[in-house]
Amino acid sequence: MAPFSFLFTILLYALTASATALEARASAVLPKAGSLEHVADFGSNPTNVAMYIYVPKNLAAKPGIVVAIHYCTGTAQAYYTGSPYAKLAEQYGFIVIYPESPYEGKCWDVSSKATLTHNGGGNSNSIANMVSWTLNQYKADSSKVFVTGSSSGAMMTNVMAATYPELFAAATVYSGVAAGCFMSATNQVHAWNSTCSQGQSIATPEVWAGVAKAMYPGYNGARPKMQIYHGSADTTLLPENYKETCKQWAGVFGYNYAAPRSVVENTPEAKYETTTWGDKLQGIYATGVGHTVPIHGQRDMIWFGFAH
Repeated sequence: MAPFSFLFTILLYALTASATALEARASAVLPKAGSLEHVADFGSNPTNVAMYIYVPKNLAAKPGIVVAIHYCTGTAQAYYTGSPYAKLAEQYGFIVIYPESPYEGKCWDVSSKATLTHNGGGNSNSIANMVSWTLNQYKADSSKVFVTGSSSGAMMTNVMAATYPELFAAATVYSGVAAGCFMSATNQVHAWNSTCSQGQSIATPEVWAGVAKAMYPGYNGARPKMQIYHGSADTTLLPENYKETCKQWAGVFGYNYAAPRSVVENTPEAKYETTTWGDKLQGIYATGVGHTVPIHGQRDMIWFGFAH
């Protein structure tokens, strides 16, 4: 029979090796802080959207999450370097998720029935699953999850707000179109809709609200507050889309689109006009600005509640 001390040594070694393996596995799961990291497995990913994440070195105890969605031709890396959110994450302690489109040309699918349906198996579904993974892994604050994007990413921001309203507290939209405006009559994935892009998809606030609400039938809970930016000189997504997007969310929130609460000139800067319909909807129209309106990161932080 082996001496007790020998058996104890073997047992201690086994326990130590097991603990080391567990620690290695845990460190392999969580991306390192302070750099853009790829997350290979975040659960169900029906459309093969790539997930990248920025975890700040200055991570809050119960962090918020900002989903930052790139433009056509863009990548997660391009939006990481070209937007202020990673730097702001260090200041305010939130995590940034940068999804990356799986398609050639890097536009988002904002046209198919799958992506325009809650849990429908489209791009929106994959992005929502990234949020769920991050909430679970980092014990993040589910009341402080936000979404923003530029151009095609702005279109997807509106779609995310319509298809997963329970996930997000607020959104900022930089030069997009109303949720569902790019809907494909033939159910094409990431299709271009010239009628919409040219500002010819015109409807009432009630009709637009119906389009958004139909993406999550039966949902009666809270919806994210919306801040909509657009430029008057936008020739890619014509400025009429600003009005239609604001109409949509005014209809969703029950505001009178024709009678905003306030209109303030030269705010947040010269030649920008800020229209407020209520606590949950604000539009910013930038005269002379093309596609896309520059990101106003610090104002986003105020809209999201990180700053005052």
